[in-house]
Amino acid sequence: MLLKYFYDQKLAHASYLVGCQRAKEAVIVDPGRDIEPYIELADREGLKITGVAETHIHADYVSGARELADRVGAKLYVSDEGPSDWKYLYLEPYDHQLLHDGDHFMLGKIRFDVLHTPGHTPESISFVLTDQGGGADKPMGIFTGDFVFVGSIGRPDLLEEAAGLAGTAEPGARDLFRSAERFKSMPDYLQVWPAHGAGSACGKGLGAIPSSTVGYEKLFNPALQFTDEEEFVKYILADQPEAPKYFAVMKRVNKEGPKVLGAGHHHSILDVGQVSDAVKSGTVVDVSPSPDFAKGHVPGSINIPIGMLAGWAGWLVDYDRPTYLICQPDQLEEAARVLHKIGVEEIVGGFDTNQVRAAGLASEVYATGTPADLSSAIESGEVQLIDVRSNDEWKAGHIEQAEHRFLGRLPANLDGLSGDKKIVVQCQSGARSSIGVSVLQAAGIKNVINLTGGYAAWKSDQLPSVQGQACCT
Repeated sequence: MLLKYFYDQKLAHASYLVGCQRAKEAVIVDPGRDIEPYIELADREGLKITGVAETHIHADYVSGARELADRVGAKLYVSDEGPSDWKYLYLEPYDHQLLHDGDHFMLGKIRFDVLHTPGHTPESISFVLTDQGGGADKPMGIFTGDFVFVGSIGRPDLLEEAAGLAGTAEPGARDLFRSAERFKSMPDYLQVWPAHGAGSACGKGLGAIPSSTVGYEKLFNPALQFTDEEEFVKYILADQPEAPKYFAVMKRVNKEGPKVLGAGHHHSILDVGQVSDAVKSGTVVDVSPSPDFAKGHVPGSINIPIGMLAGWAGWLVDYDRPTYLICQPDQLEEAARVLHKIGVEEIVGGFDTNQVRAAGLASEVYATGTPADLSSAIESGEVQLIDVRSNDEWKAGHIEQAEHRFLGRLPANLDGLSGDKKIVVQCQSGARSSIGVSVLQAAGIKNVINLTGGYAAWKSDQLPSVQGQACCT
């Protein structure tokens, strides 16, 4: 048996290739949309990808299951558990098998047994792997998807928080408790292969270690220490990270079937003469480093540096309008690939940032200031201070004069930001606040300053702060 691990750092997403060298076949577990790495590895190992196994309808990235079915003819092994609202709708043209608790399928002599493990989502399943070709009659490991992570467990509130399905969080938490009890009854030696690592919003406190064992998680995973259902429900629903609004889009896209991109999919550099029309008709995302954007950018564009694109584009890009990129030519395909992974489909193309600047189109700037520069104006109320950090960060400590307006919801939370007085935007370090400044400028609020160094620099300068409850924004 061959087991290969793939990890997309930008999305904190793990996927797997399971290969049977005797049968010269492979199954991909929870694939991402960029399927080339799977195809390249299979080719190197002399394997044909004959199957795709999905643990659930993912909410945080576009699945590569349909792309693999379309491109290489892989059979789809997907859940048929859960209510009618959470059934796959694109399967009919493809070879597929609908799975229920107790089912199994084979890859040569490798057996995948199906467990229904609801809670994170109603249809969630896990795959228990046994390498019978190696003579084993007991399982080796379990692909848990978003059910059990290293050091954490899948959150049950996403359908309510992100998809707007009211009243689903608590029932999901109770389902999750029962699934966790089932997990704890499994052999301690069983390896655990989850679909996410640290940084994913699919749970709280995920570990950065790629894999674990059932026994280790039973000992040290905080979510698996509960024996009382009510205490578990209270714990699992508290202090979850903000659910990106694009998660609702992902659920729909992966349920209905993502657009097949096809081999050779690419994007083109556009004529800079189209920049003005692009700003009017779509979302223009400049992926330049924030200091460069501050010194000059296209009015109406927003700045999400390329390293932050996966984390923030899903919050800030309008999925109902075309998207354009301003970037270096050699960044275009990577930036577009990231956007496609989170379901941004209509990417018209990119503008060369050098040509944009040479044409004089980067005509807007914004100011920056350190805590030493701005503390007097902040404390006197001369400026309006906006803190765009998360709820947890805000609760841990913030500047007393600040208003909390989380960055991901900032475009819909502009009331009271008229620009009659200067607005200072602040985060922990100055990175997210620079994105926030661009969002405000694109919305027509021009008198904006970025607090360089953010709250960390404010505290380092020993300036006053307070603690408080999370704000509704």
